[in-house]
Amino acid sequence: MAKEHTYNVVIQWTGNTGNGTSDYRAYERSHVISAAGKPDIDASSDVAFRGQANRYNPEELLVASLSSCHMLWFLHLCADNGIVVVDYVDHPTGTMIESKSGGGKFKKVVLHPTVTIEQQKDLAKLCELHIEANKHCFIANSVNFPVTHQAVGIVVE
Repeated sequence: MAKEHTYNVVIQWTGNTGNGTSDYRAYERSHVISAAGKPDIDASSDVAFRGQANRYNPEELLVASLSSCHMLWFLHLCADNGIVVVDYVDHPTGTMIESKSGGGKFKKVVLHPTVTIEQQKDLAKLCELHIEANKHCFIANSVNFPVTHQAVGIVVE
């Protein structure tokens, strides 16, 4: 039988400015994301949807989740293959399109990881491990749009 995992968070809307949702412009989109024993995340909608620029929005968190999941699988695979990674940074980009009805969906996410490793001989294997990480990523396997990567490998000098 397959293992099943359950994840619980709390989303608390904090944007009632006194009139609730009496009008589309009468409330803030601010909310707090929390989970037991972890720091809160201040969130809002994207500024394009009347949100606050100083808070994370759901779209950013989705892109971050995809990048984080990919990185964790990639590091796991590098460790399994004897490749020593000493630095990893990603600048992922997500593209979302709005529909005429006001909804929307993500069109794609492109990861741009730069990975620094210890040995030149391991550089050729990195592309293969990025492909493998993408196949294993729980989050990438759960979305209905392509998640690709344009990776750069660097050897410590």
